[in-house]
Amino acid sequence: MSDWHSWAAVAVFVGAYVLIISERVHRTVAALGGAGFMLVISATDDKAAFYSEHTGVDWNVVFLLLGMMAIVGVLRQTGLFEYLAIWSVKRARGRPFRVMAMLVVITAVASALLDNVTTVLLIAPVTLLVCERLGLASAPFLIAEVFASNIGGTATLVGDPPNIIIASRAGLTFNDFLVHLAPIAALLTAVLLVLCRVMFRTAFVYDEERAAQVMTLTEREAIRDPRLLWQGVAVLALVVAGFVLHPVLHYEPSVVALLGAGLLVAVSKVETRQVLGEVEWPTLAFFAGLFVMVGALIETGVIGDLSSVLADATGANELGATLTLLGGSAVLSGIVDNIPYVATMAPITADLVKDMGGAADGHHVLWWALALGADLGGNATAIGASANVVVLGIAERNRQPISFWQFTRYGLVVTLVTVAISALYLWLRYFVLA
Repeated sequence: MSDWHSWAAVAVFVGAYVLIISERVHRTVAALGGAGFMLVISATDDKAAFYSEHTGVDWNVVFLLLGMMAIVGVLRQTGLFEYLAIWSVKRARGRPFRVMAMLVVITAVASALLDNVTTVLLIAPVTLLVCERLGLASAPFLIAEVFASNIGGTATLVGDPPNIIIASRAGLTFNDFLVHLAPIAALLTAVLLVLCRVMFRTAFVYDEERAAQVMTLTEREAIRDPRLLWQGVAVLALVVAGFVLHPVLHYEPSVVALLGAGLLVAVSKVETRQVLGEVEWPTLAFFAGLFVMVGALIETGVIGDLSSVLADATGANELGATLTLLGGSAVLSGIVDNIPYVATMAPITADLVKDMGGAADGHHVLWWALALGADLGGNATAIGASANVVVLGIAERNRQPISFWQFTRYGLVVTLVTVAISALYLWLRYFVLA
């Protein structure tokens, strides 16, 4: 990192990051402003920012969000989320922690089968309605679900975008992730429930009168448009099937989501303008700006230099390399988006695996250290992972904003605990019991 472009890019990124943290300006303004400055100082250019697969806007993420937001917007009009909210509260008998535990487990499992962004888009509206019914602050519940989505997404190849990049580079399969990462993801979900019980203990205020009122409600009465509901559920089922069958169909999740949104608008009587009005446009713009800024750091070699330093620090010690890669990935993924970080770090990890005599089929502890560090590190800050940003956008749209520090002070605790347990897991499974 010797030329002035690198230092200028770092300065712009840090400046934008400070503005996002301080919340003196809206995070979307800070991200787009930072992206603009990156283009002005030539840290990146239009081709790299808008057309490059590695250093530009990840349009797959943007259009996945767009498609799913449109589908969720249509489903919201049916009363489905009110139905699910009443159902879940009645099953938990109005007890706040039971409700949170139920939503956390559902989120973690769904994130493993779908992906964490899609899951929070579906779960967050239900959560807001549950909290409204019980007179609870929604922030603790939404934050807990973000943590669960990032932990649950670790378990499978399709659960978190970084896992797809790692699988492609290392030649790993869906079952490989299940065997190596699903056990630790299940353990960490249980640990998360314990942490939530402690961190959010003041939020679990049981209102007997409100709970009793909800218990008298009939879920079916919440459904306002049964025909639209069946259309929406059918399309959502097709979309989910498309996600799960990605290894067979080879359609990107973004393509599946857009096709699903288009199909649902076509078969229903919902107006296109109304559907587009449900899309979180500021969130999509924030992602675009963030991708451009991080892409500029890649273009100028900043992230490559950091990754190389991390790789050099590991030396030839396999255990040391594993723990350093795990911890370093968690720290960096909490600062920059974990997708471009993993895209940059994957080839370096491949070289490390080769130097240490790793198996040709990619089954090496370093790959699991990279996946765990990148996925779990995303919980550290409010912009560490895509799911975090999406939930903050939904909360803000519903006039229940979650600040950067409100999220991050809990995220740092969860990240430290889960990464520490992951380090113990990697040590025991691949070095002590191997």
